[in-house]
Amino acid sequence: MNLLAAVGQTIRTRADGAGYVVDLLLRTALAVRRLPRRLRFTLDMAFNAGVRSLPVTMVVAAFAGAILAMQTGIELRRFGDTAVLGTITALSMCREMGPFITGVILAATVGSSMAAELGTMNVSDEVAALEVMSVDPVDYLVLPRVIALAVMCPLLTVLSNLIGIYGGSVIAEHNLGVSSDLYWLSAREALTSSGTLLPKEVYVGLFKAFVFGVAVSTVSCASGLRATGGALGVGLAVQAAVRNSVILIIVLGFIVTWFFYFLSG
Repeated sequence: MNLLAAVGQTIRTRADGAGYVVDLLLRTALAVRRLPRRLRFTLDMAFNAGVRSLPVTMVVAAFAGAILAMQTGIELRRFGDTAVLGTITALSMCREMGPFITGVILAATVGSSMAAELGTMNVSDEVAALEVMSVDPVDYLVLPRVIALAVMCPLLTVLSNLIGIYGGSVIAEHNLGVSSDLYWLSAREALTSSGTLLPKEVYVGLFKAFVFGVAVSTVSCASGLRATGGALGVGLAVQAAVRNSVILIIVLGFIVTWFFYFLSG
């Protein structure tokens, strides 16, 4: 019975946490109309989320593209078909790797920072003080962070895609014997063959990035606002924020891909 009680309590805690995140997301969506009043704070958060995450995003994206091209090129070289290396690298970066890399980096850097900041405010009763002064914490604290990350994640994803494809071109030319012109020609054809203004791979990847940005910011803010127990509670909130954000990125990435490429054709 003790085991069943422990399992039931765990399930109840997880369900309560998930419900809090969903409720916080809905309240944030309703508060969007008050965004102009928080514009300055939102721009500051966008700077922290985008510009300060730029160096690590560039480094990780470049090596991710290089690794992707290297591993794919090794197998393609066995079949003598390395000419399609640019196509595979470009599609993989735009469709999956770019949004995934950017989302994980933002979860580990910006999301953890959000959870720590709001957690510290919560355990020191600053959030309660805002409520006493009739200031909505969702409007004042959560909304600017969610909007900032929802905007900056797609922008950083575009940069990750470009740098990742370029990193793959370096490996293709110097290690796999694929000329730079052939690589970029196949990559460009892969991304423009649909004839539309924005290829499907690109807009699906950007939509993923938007979803990841909203998910990471909401989960991180929720973890911070639920932190209790002083410094230890803040540390546990940061740990939960990063863990849950990465899990959500993987799950939501699968759901978005399934919807666009299997359900909707």
